Amino acid sequence: MWGGRHVHLGSNVYINFNCTLVDDVQITIGDGTMIAPNVTIVAESHPVSPKLRAEGYGCNKPVHIGRNVWIASHVIILPGVHIGDNAIIGAGSIVTKDVPANVIAMRSPAKVAREITPDDVHYDHGKPIAGNIVTLDALQQWE
Repeated sequence: MWGGRHVHLGSNVYINFNCTLVDDVQITIGDGTMIAPNVTIVAESHPVSPKLRAEGYGCNKPVHIGRNVWIASHVIILPGVHIGDNAIIGAGSIVTKDVPANVIAMRSPAKVAREITPDDVHYDHGKPIAGNIVTLDALQQWE
């Protein structure tokens, strides 16, 4: 059977190439979420017990990714994780536990590095936003 049956995408979700979704149970991705290349989202695992694995048992836990989330390249999201709205997951992170809304989480295992604040509207990775950044409004005016 082909996968994808348990994947639920909101509107305007962007998924870049080489994204793997293991959806033995629900994977929900909210509106406006962006997923970079080489991301893996897994909602299925196996028991620790060799006996149970040999008998074919699995451990399914749904994954929920909120609205307007940015998941950077090479991130792995493990079963049962809930990522809150507006969160950012840093490149190469392994997300083993829930991530609250409006934070930047990174590393392996992923931990909250900091909250996203109103000051972030003026900065690009800690540097002032240059005058040549193209906004969505500017793009729409070109159409």
